[in-house]
Amino acid sequence: MSERDRKPPFRRKGGKSFDKGRGFGRPPAWRDRESGADGPVILYGWHSVTLALANPKRRFRKLYLTENAARRLAEEGIETRVTPEIVRPSQIDQQLGPDAVHQGLLAEVDPLPSPDIDTLAPEGIILVLDQITDPHNVGAILRSAAAFAVKAIVTTARHSPEATGVLAKAASGALELVPLITVQNLARALTQLNERGFQTVGLDSAGDRDIAAIELRQPLALVLGAEGKGLRQLTRETCSVVARLDMPGEIKSLNVSNAAVLALYVGASRLGLMAG
Repeated sequence: MSERDRKPPFRRKGGKSFDKGRGFGRPPAWRDRESGADGPVILYGWHSVTLALANPKRRFRKLYLTENAARRLAEEGIETRVTPEIVRPSQIDQQLGPDAVHQGLLAEVDPLPSPDIDTLAPEGIILVLDQITDPHNVGAILRSAAAFAVKAIVTTARHSPEATGVLAKAASGALELVPLITVQNLARALTQLNERGFQTVGLDSAGDRDIAAIELRQPLALVLGAEGKGLRQLTRETCSVVARLDMPGEIKSLNVSNAAVLALYVGASRLGLMAG
């Protein structure tokens, strides 16, 4: 047994200690979204945690840091806002799994509030996700949305991943930058957007026209469907127009996160939002 393994287990406040077989104890946020769990959001990795620390709207419950991560935060002048608990890297590995790239930071935070559609300013671009369930894809879409200054992302309460863990890591801090609006009924939400003057453009490989041939205007809502299934029928019918992304190669469809960034580039370019 190495000297590192001989160290006593990490002890949390309240007397609970870390155990190799139990980790910190899986918090409720790991439970499936359909269970209605209302537990903490799990953030890990440098960008996810440091951008959350910089967000005054984000309330921290717990912050776990390795000694190296704590030293780096201090060197970069980043305030932790809560008293961190110093742990070994292997303890975070045990909590998240060996494949999680946590860089020595793990946080339990409260979810950010979900705004209402009625609060959206009628300008710029928003994204609407129709039952996209892969957290890696949704996280990548969030990251692209932040890069293109998307005003908000609308998603459904059911059949969509919770804004925690893998999704938050893939988003690389974008959860703090792009508001997530959660709705119960997507068709009703699209109707609201139509009534508020948004041009709702559904993206589907079977769309009537190439998006490049459509006159786009602000405020613009780009609607993306799940891979394989695409947009649901009622979603298609509620959009003001359904368009496709034409490509010159043999493969005509893209991963949904790639389709999102291409559509955002087309939309932002056509609307004159790329300058500056």
